[in-house]
Amino acid sequence: MKRLSVAERIVVGAHAARHGGRAVKRACARPLSLMSGLRPRPPKRLVIAPQDIRTSDPIVADDIYAGYFAFAGRVVDARNQSPFLLVGPSQEWENNLMGFSWLRHLRAADTNLARQNARALVAEWLSLHGSPSVSAAAGQAQGRSHETPCAWKPVVAARRLMSWISQSPLLLEGADAEFYGLFLKGIGRHVAFLRAQMRFELSGETRLFTAIALAQTALCSDGYGRLLKRSGKWLDEELQAQILPDGGHVARNPQTLIDLLFDLLPLRQAYTSRNVAPPPQLIGAIDRMLPMLRLFRHPDSSLALFNGMGVTAPDMLATLLGYDDARAQPILNAPFSGYQRFESPDALLIADVGAAPPPDFSTRAHAGALSFELSLDGFRTIGNCGAPSVQRGPLREAARLSAAHSTLIVGDDSSARLAHEAGLGAWAGGRIFVGPRIHDFSRRDEQGECGFEARHDGYVSRFGLNHFRSIALSAEGGRVEGVDRLEAAGKRKPPAGLPYVIRFHLHPGVKAARVEREHGVMLVLPNGSAWLFHASGREVELEEGAFFASADGGRQAQQIVVRGIAESDPETRWVFLRG
Repeated sequence: MKRLSVAERIVVGAHAARHGGRAVKRACARPLSLMSGLRPRPPKRLVIAPQDIRTSDPIVADDIYAGYFAFAGRVVDARNQSPFLLVGPSQEWENNLMGFSWLRHLRAADTNLARQNARALVAEWLSLHGSPSVSAAAGQAQGRSHETPCAWKPVVAARRLMSWISQSPLLLEGADAEFYGLFLKGIGRHVAFLRAQMRFELSGETRLFTAIALAQTALCSDGYGRLLKRSGKWLDEELQAQILPDGGHVARNPQTLIDLLFDLLPLRQAYTSRNVAPPPQLIGAIDRMLPMLRLFRHPDSSLALFNGMGVTAPDMLATLLGYDDARAQPILNAPFSGYQRFESPDALLIADVGAAPPPDFSTRAHAGALSFELSLDGFRTIGNCGAPSVQRGPLREAARLSAAHSTLIVGDDSSARLAHEAGLGAWAGGRIFVGPRIHDFSRRDEQGECGFEARHDGYVSRFGLNHFRSIALSAEGGRVEGVDRLEAAGKRKPPAGLPYVIRFHLHPGVKAARVEREHGVMLVLPNGSAWLFHASGREVELEEGAFFASADGGRQAQQIVVRGIAESDPETRWVFLRG
């Protein structure tokens, strides 16, 4: 646990008071939620089904029929009982199960057996979890004490509603009148619940996903005219608030762009199909988000590992970029999102030069101020550790620390105050309450080189130090050089003997060995090309590292480490040279 400074305690206290006020307001409004849930108004009928553009696999349908449910890297055998009564191996597994996005695999099978299996599973869910109160009773019977059942967390309920609407042809083809009526009542109950939740001041990305779910349902149904108008207004407000002018999301997580585009693209088509004018922000948001997604793209088609990004699914990324009608080039300068992209003949650099997201959007954000990722000769070489598939737990929290990023770390502290580091309670929800600000950023795009300079103040309140970083790529190729420097902020002096470390996390595909009497590291890329890393006047260490964003789980990797003392040697110059 890290001790908070006086200034940091004031900021955290203000957020705690705000959170407590919102919690009281939600608690007072909860009876309204239950009343709304008890009197749902189902749609008259479903008229269209939006296309689910996520990739699907009919083989998965066979596994589901056999009782095997594989989500978030874990497989559960549910052959002898309902999967909806199981205590899953992780929260991510349960969220995926209860979200029903896996119905697309059954639809891909396109068999009567798959349709019957899908209807049976939905009917089973409705009988066990058809309302928040029924779901809570089922949870208590299992010995659970969660205040909010997983099945009725707003983000899970919104995902399930979108899945049911998009896969309604699978569920309703050949269905009898009884199932059809139950299904429409289930949709009505979801609509009532989510509308009530929107009135409870949902925050963060959940509010936008809920607005999307309600807008999609209103468009695809008869009898929801008022909901169509209201949900369109909510959607417009949230897109304006959350999608930045350069196309990034306010949470600064590339994965959030992927998740949103998979829902917004079919929603745009649904507005067209119903001949309804979309909210003003919808079209522009999509058009900005696609080039922004390209900014994060490495030559191997994976996305840079910033602020919660984990494994990139190449097929999903290719699907989304196929909707980019203009075949746009990646944007290079995203000042609102806080990211920069630089390209030279043999190097690609993507840098995080942005401040921490607002607290309500920071539950998955990382303390990676001024970190960067570097591809050399088309291969990912230097990067961040990335986010593991689990959304909670020690591994996830470790991945959020500054030490898991290619940046400078002072005194083994992170540049942002994460909730778990500060010892804050569960109410904090993993938020970042005290994050660094970026100062004096400048971008260079000159004939001889391209690069940037910036400094952040994440260590000022604790140590009285700014971190300055400059990185440049030579235009002719073969050279990437950088400077990291700790600068006194005002008259305050840093503590005597204060250590710092600069970490350069290597991709698992890179082989490394120390050379030049321990003052350099030779890097060999998968294609056999070699690059030399050297830090002027410093001994360079090669240590074990980790790479969390791997499809087969965490992998071992290596990291280059350069150490210094803030008072006596505050500046380090380093360079990557073609060998």
